[in-house]
Amino acid sequence: GMFKDSIFNVIGDAGTLVVPTFSYSFCKGEAFDSSATPTTCGFFSEMLRKDSQSLRSEDANFSVAAIGAKARLFTEDAPCFSFGEHSFWERFLIHKGKICNFNFDAGSTFVHYVERRLGVDYRFDKAFKGVSIRNGLERERVFHHWVYDKTKPEDTPDFTKFHRKAVAAGLAKTSNLGRGQMVLISAEDSFRLISDEIPRSPFFLRKGGG
Repeated sequence: GMFKDSIFNVIGDAGTLVVPTFSYSFCKGEAFDSSATPTTCGFFSEMLRKDSQSLRSEDANFSVAAIGAKARLFTEDAPCFSFGEHSFWERFLIHKGKICNFNFDAGSTFVHYVERRLGVDYRFDKAFKGVSIRNGLERERVFHHWVYDKTKPEDTPDFTKFHRKAVAAGLAKTSNLGRGQMVLISAEDSFRLISDEIPRSPFFLRKGGG
């Protein structure tokens, strides 16, 4: 579509467009079929998932779809720890990915990868089992989500402070898009900012406290 074309006009033939196609299938106790399970991430992600050029990773909860030069690199061999080593998020950081959000702040799911790398004490790995389907073949799999305790409202994710600090430091660039706004920040800058802030501000990425 026109939107996809305009993005590739910016990132070029050597670029790769990646969108979240999260389905939380195992979290919901449902089977995951990488070729058929719809995403919960909105119209654009669903359009990219269905695009004949796109490849989709096989993470039953946090899949991504990618088109472009590094599409295979970003989608193959999804590890069973969605936010762990060799995960999409780690590859995205290593290959200097940039996060572009529409009508959202500078926060993203990438933040949870950083929290896990830093070993924050308010999240923990939780295993979800289910059936993964690929090319019609079913197999039992386990994927670990990096969750927080829902009985502790103070641990609810809140990226307001992160966004404010990222914009003030010139790390997040914002621009108006129609009636909304677009925010751009690199994975590297997100990683660095969070790594600097978490040790002195434990509530930097969640609701409760300072």
